Amino acid sequence: MTETNFNFTDEIFDRIINAALKEDVGSGDLTTNLIVSSDLNAKAFLKAKEEGIVAGLRIAELIFKKLDPAIKWQQHFNDGVKINPGDILVNFEGSYKAILTGERTALNFLQRMSGIATLTSKFVNAVKGTKTKILDSRKTVPGLRMIDKYAVKIGGGTNHRIGLYDMVLIKDNHIKIAGGISNAVNQVRTNLKAGIKIEVETSNIDEVLEAVMLNVDFIMLDNMSTEMMRHAVKLINGKALVEASGNMTLGRVKEAAETGVDFISVGALTHSVCALDIAQYIENN
Repeated sequence: MTETNFNFTDEIFDRIINAALKEDVGSGDLTTNLIVSSDLNAKAFLKAKEEGIVAGLRIAELIFKKLDPAIKWQQHFNDGVKINPGDILVNFEGSYKAILTGERTALNFLQRMSGIATLTSKFVNAVKGTKTKILDSRKTVPGLRMIDKYAVKIGGGTNHRIGLYDMVLIKDNHIKIAGGISNAVNQVRTNLKAGIKIEVETSNIDEVLEAVMLNVDFIMLDNMSTEMMRHAVKLINGKALVEASGNMTLGRVKEAAETGVDFISVGALTHSVCALDIAQYIENN
């Protein structure tokens, strides 16, 4: 498998949340602190205004509870569930200050993550009936990679490598500087730790044949036509797992999957996401 079996924990999320709150709140929410009494509580809710797949509710909860540990959180949906306009995702109650101060940070995460999960789900549904899995990429917001990849997983996608450190991916520039695919693979294998997988990017049939002869774990078919991908899959014949990459749109992804590739990577899942419309409302007292 080319997916990364990574455990997304509260500790991982906490580090990202701390950075986000430091960025937005800094030394304090000036407006709220000057207007709202510290002993005032409020009831609020998060409401969907658009259809999609929700992701990031745990992140939102952690944000509000970091600002007010006594927040009461009543969640009506779980991450990965389809939501519709008008659905109340969460009712919560606590410090009025905390609810106002945490609103934008919580919504920024929740809207982006739900947008990623929604788009991922569309790609996953598009390849149903095939063996192909949808992969994410490293095309994530710097500092938010774990958040982005978690959202892909929630949307039914598969996480590729987390970073440059957990898998070898030999691309065109590596091949060029090494003097060819064989040289690049052999250089990597000289000092590579046991258990780390090797993937080679190929752009034509000759490169595919060379990669097959080297017994690498994965072969990427980069920006190939559908017919060339189909031919490459037949030549590889199960000797390596096959990933298709490059300009994979919703309109093309089923056709690419039907060539027999094992994976299709889609950078757009995280680099071109449209945030899902979710809003916060404070109930009238």
